[in-house]
Amino acid sequence: MTTLHHSRSRRDEPTLPSERPDALIGVVLDTALDPATDAHPERRKDREQAILDLCQTAHFRPEGLTGPFILHISVSGHSGLVFDVRNEEDNPLYAHVISLSPFGRLIKDYALMIESFELAMEEGNRTKVQAIDMGRRGVHDEASDLLMARLNGKIAMDKPTARRLFTLMYLLGQRR
Repeated sequence: MTTLHHSRSRRDEPTLPSERPDALIGVVLDTALDPATDAHPERRKDREQAILDLCQTAHFRPEGLTGPFILHISVSGHSGLVFDVRNEEDNPLYAHVISLSPFGRLIKDYALMIESFELAMEEGNRTKVQAIDMGRRGVHDEASDLLMARLNGKIAMDKPTARRLFTLMYLLGQRR
């Protein structure tokens, strides 16, 4: 597994205190999202921004555990998403696998929205861009609600954290 890890070491980035019991201080992704294999600059940018946002502002707390945490995310088999939660020293604390199947339609819809958005941007059609972006945000919200429901009682998170995690789920889903 190749890792893409973002730490909070840059001083110019506003962050929540890392001593919070629900802080993420790092996100490590499966080789499926290895920057060397991801040629699409927008996907790289989305991945890097989601990780940066998670490390700066996430509220992520597995039931019964106190952070800060490092989160390893990977795909297991054909349809399982693994949340491998670790402590500051990167020692395993908790792992939870959820099925990607309930997210299949949302991932496909989101992919179509992204593709349509990029085409509208190339065309310079601002009205179309705004309409597609509203639809994309709606799919993103629906997916984040589903993620929070699927993790209810196992991993607590706020909606912005779930949205960023869905972005990474979408990117992982595109690489399978």
